[in-house]
Amino acid sequence: MGARYPYYLLADSPEGQRQEAEVTRSAPSSTPTRGDIRQGFVYERVPHITLKSIANNAEIDVIWEKFQDKLEPLREQLNQALGEQWEEWEIPREAAEDWPEAVKQLHAQWWEQRIARQQEIDASIAAKAEFEYLYDKPYEDKKKVRVAGPFTVESLSPHRTLAVDENDELIDGVRDGGEGYGEERDFVRMILENLKTAGVQQAHKEDKIDFTSLTPWPGDLVCAEGRYMEGDPESGVEKRAAIFVGPEFGTVSRPDLVQAAREAGDADFDVLIACAFNFEAHASDFDKLGRIPVLKARMNADLHMADDLKNTGKGNLFVIFGEPDIDILEEGEQIRVKINGVDVFHPSTGEVRSDGPEGIACWFIDTDYNEESFFVRQAYFLGANDPYKALKTTLKAEIDAEAWESLNSDTSRPFRKPASGRIAVKVINHLGDEVMKVFRV
Repeated sequence: MGARYPYYLLADSPEGQRQEAEVTRSAPSSTPTRGDIRQGFVYERVPHITLKSIANNAEIDVIWEKFQDKLEPLREQLNQALGEQWEEWEIPREAAEDWPEAVKQLHAQWWEQRIARQQEIDASIAAKAEFEYLYDKPYEDKKKVRVAGPFTVESLSPHRTLAVDENDELIDGVRDGGEGYGEERDFVRMILENLKTAGVQQAHKEDKIDFTSLTPWPGDLVCAEGRYMEGDPESGVEKRAAIFVGPEFGTVSRPDLVQAAREAGDADFDVLIACAFNFEAHASDFDKLGRIPVLKARMNADLHMADDLKNTGKGNLFVIFGEPDIDILEEGEQIRVKINGVDVFHPSTGEVRSDGPEGIACWFIDTDYNEESFFVRQAYFLGANDPYKALKTTLKAEIDAEAWESLNSDTSRPFRKPASGRIAVKVINHLGDEVMKVFRV
């Protein structure tokens, strides 16, 4: 909220249409605008000038006629004053030193109009020629400020590809006997190596789980046994954690967690730690099976490139972000959502306690969740520090305090009960980790 970025002219806006018309030297479009960012911005462009584009440019004749009305009288006056019969192309570029001062002024005026004509013709040729868009140089709107993060495109790396030979058959690299081929990276082994070094981080540093040992486990879903100390490192009790690692490319569903928790209970583990890049929405509210707490540790996307990164154990590679503690307040036909905090697992006691709203950076509500995509319909920013002060400093202007108070709140504005009967709440902590929970209303 405290970062300031330029605001670019949208192609689907009145200002963008005017800028496009100015750049292309054409009449502004009369198409209704909706401010749709999917139609892109107004970009700078580089012309590709060809003889064909010059020959087909009818605007050149119009520019020529417009300037002839100014140039011809000046040429006739210049010829009459000097007793010459110069055509346009015969007029010298520099005035002679023995010319009268009035003649020198006529000569300077003629060349000023002549240069202006050529510049306008050149601009017309560049505007009417074929061109390439410079997509990294959209036009800025100097009257507006964008207070948000920069646009990013995220991708999983490295990409897995399949090769095809000349007979359109897949090349089996596993059977290739050459050295260096067929050595498929053991994803689970790599995750366990990083997990042993980095541990499992939470919002509070004192609640970090540091493993004293991490060994493979011959289970169906549980792949490793981790041991850590509950309570004081010297006098505490050693606990056994079952480690479940989700897919490298995909999400973990609730049935997967249920099956892994049953397996952990049968093997007499004390807790299940599920490590995955993404969890399905319905998996977020599954936090316990019988006596087995289920901790969902979201893995950092950097682990996709773990072979190329140094394993120092200092990064937040595995972060547990508990379930949001939320109250639904009914007010007649409308409801409000109040967020009390986030449930956090304390390895020192083995309990799950609720932290207050100060552990939340921001939270969003989809007031009509369709079980397919989360649409932010209400947004609130709590912030540990004073984001209001940072926002005022960034914008260099006063902000409507009443409007800001409606955003800096742990209780939502009232809204109607959705037709779908479901709402979804997404909470983001100060480490950037997020969790979503679906509620029936």
